[in-house]
Amino acid sequence: MSTLPPMPRTLKSGLVLSLVFFAVLVLINQTLHTDAAPRGLFSLQMAATAEHASLVIASWGESGLFWARLLLWLDLGFVAVYLSTLLILCRYLLLDRPGVRERQIGTFVKVLFATAGASQVVESLLLLSNLHSPSDAIALTATVLSLLKFTCLLVGAAGLVVVRAARRRPLNG
Repeated sequence: MSTLPPMPRTLKSGLVLSLVFFAVLVLINQTLHTDAAPRGLFSLQMAATAEHASLVIASWGESGLFWARLLLWLDLGFVAVYLSTLLILCRYLLLDRPGVRERQIGTFVKVLFATAGASQVVESLLLLSNLHSPSDAIALTATVLSLLKFTCLLVGAAGLVVVRAARRRPLNG
């Protein structure tokens, strides 16, 4: 049985704003789907070489580059919103978990989410700079940061599940 208080307004607002941001980003990303970029901006995120990045960027044309820049700038705002929402969610889900292990896992989850946010900010800035003249180093770094971001988000979400599933008292043998 959960002993959590009602969800705070800041968490509700953050969740709604994160969903709105996400929906807008998905809609903009739809304009970037081409044969060379079947996943839109995600194709550029995973383009680990300058050659592949150049093919993706060239397939977008000038109007596509406008949307890609807009998407990457909005992505920076999205990071601020989803990261603060995830940190508030962590704090909220730990309210009724006083155990040392749960607190340690909670701290680890917060570090994972912060790492994901920082990775995404640097990745977006690298991708913005790579739109003009792609380089292998920037493309590869952006790809690694993207993979780091997704890994941290997935492991962090799993950590929250573990914290919520943790027993408050040990089983009596």
